[in-house]
Amino acid sequence: MEGKPRARLFVVSGPSGAGKGTVLSKVRELRPDLGLTVSATTREPRAGEVDGVSYHFLSEAEFRQRIAQGEFLEWADVHGHLYGTLRKDVDTLLAAGSSLVLEIDVQGALNVRESYPEAVLVFIAPPSMEELERRLRMRGSETKESMALRLADAAHEFELAKNYDVVITNDDLDRAVSELIKTIRLFEMK
Repeated sequence: MEGKPRARLFVVSGPSGAGKGTVLSKVRELRPDLGLTVSATTREPRAGEVDGVSYHFLSEAEFRQRIAQGEFLEWADVHGHLYGTLRKDVDTLLAAGSSLVLEIDVQGALNVRESYPEAVLVFIAPPSMEELERRLRMRGSETKESMALRLADAAHEFELAKNYDVVITNDDLDRAVSELIKTIRLFEMK
């Protein structure tokens, strides 16, 4: 007998260029019921990004003020910019009975686990470091320095993947999306 799905917090992370955003975009098309929070960041918007939709774009001073007020579930300095998830957004969705997926970096994911021990951590991995570098170059937005930083960070993030509940290799988009959908269903039924 199958029980009623329960609201769960899923945290998806992986190296920059692994395809997390693309995978999650497809998952959200298939599971529009999943709650969505908008992360805050101090970085400048990229082309096509909209404040309040893509991210909450904050000044560093405002971001730090919100840290001091305890408004963030998690936050981290990633590639020289601050990123974070507002605690009230997560609590509101879970209280309403909605599962939700956060796309955050590895540091943040491990911090979330401290506040929400039942959070399900999912690591999206590229097929190889060579493919990761190729994907980053295809973006055309990376300087030589930022590329080196992202690749070094990726190597460290791969080491931390052992702390995750599930690792999905994004070598085929449709398969990676299917695996994440199955993972969400499985943990909602536990």
